[in-house]
Amino acid sequence: MKLRSDSFKDGGPIPSRCAFGKYDPENNVALCENMNPHLAWGDLPDGTQSLAIICHDPDVPSVGDDVNQDGKTVSIALPRVDFFHWLLVDIDPGRSAIAEGEFSKGIVARGKDGPEAKGGMRHGLNDYTGWFAGDADMKGDYFGYDGPCPPWNDERLHHYTFTVYALNVPKAPTKGIFRGADLRDAIMPHVIGEASITGTYHIYPDARPAS
Repeated sequence: MKLRSDSFKDGGPIPSRCAFGKYDPENNVALCENMNPHLAWGDLPDGTQSLAIICHDPDVPSVGDDVNQDGKTVSIALPRVDFFHWLLVDIDPGRSAIAEGEFSKGIVARGKDGPEAKGGMRHGLNDYTGWFAGDADMKGDYFGYDGPCPPWNDERLHHYTFTVYALNVPKAPTKGIFRGADLRDAIMPHVIGEASITGTYHIYPDARPAS
């Protein structure tokens, strides 16, 4: 399988228009256009009956004590965990691309609707659902794509991996509301091909890759 994007190069930076937040010298962070990136794929294996897309960031701090705290930074050495930004399933294998901004344009307080998406597709909950759970103005169910917004004081450069999976079933084996780890586990027995690209993003001006 092959996967590419016209929004960013594999291994290169994701543009701020595809992010949730960006650096602001006065307020540390400012909100962005939050457009899903363009993705295009090909060379699907024989037997593909549907496709699934997962985007995750493996560089999220495992402990949030210093996150977005004035006068502190999140150590580059701190252990990291996954954060899921996009879960889209039941994609017709006759489709070969998703346009930039097709599934997300702008930030929706309390989250976009779901799990139903256009064309018979379904969205899962991204991890902003948990991130905003304690925020009275923003809490809700965040379906679909919401882009990068790493801590504005994080020393580590974040990586965002977009993976398209070819499945040998017409629908992903999930029901109702689903999340990233559950989806990944559910589809693994049905994956017959996959392709990934990774983009980078940071808000902290001195962020750098972990060694």
